[in-house]
Amino acid sequence: MSQPPQPFRALHVAYQLIESLGPVIPVIRKHDASLADQLRRAAQSVALNLAESTGNSRGNRRLRIETAFGSAQETKAALHVARCWRYVDDAAVTRAFDLADTVAKLCWRLTR
Repeated sequence: MSQPPQPFRALHVAYQLIESLGPVIPVIRKHDASLADQLRRAAQSVALNLAESTGNSRGNRRLRIETAFGSAQETKAALHVARCWRYVDDAAVTRAFDLADTVAKLCWRLTR
């Protein structure tokens, strides 16, 4: 399957990110419900802002993509915090972290 054009590729990766968090969030929630909720909201924000960007004009489109970038960075930080607190191990979050990093890089390129 060929890669969809950007920002659709970024949106596709954002959906993969959300899917990868399915088993991770309940584990984090057992230790820290607030962090799990923030992680869930940040990951959702990536996808929702990218989707919204596709219907916006230039300036608003860029703002939505920049917001998605920030939410991807927040997702990575939440995963890192969960690892630091030892709620999860590296193996549990590597895929999600890598996907969040990929979507952040795609967003960065879309705004530069």
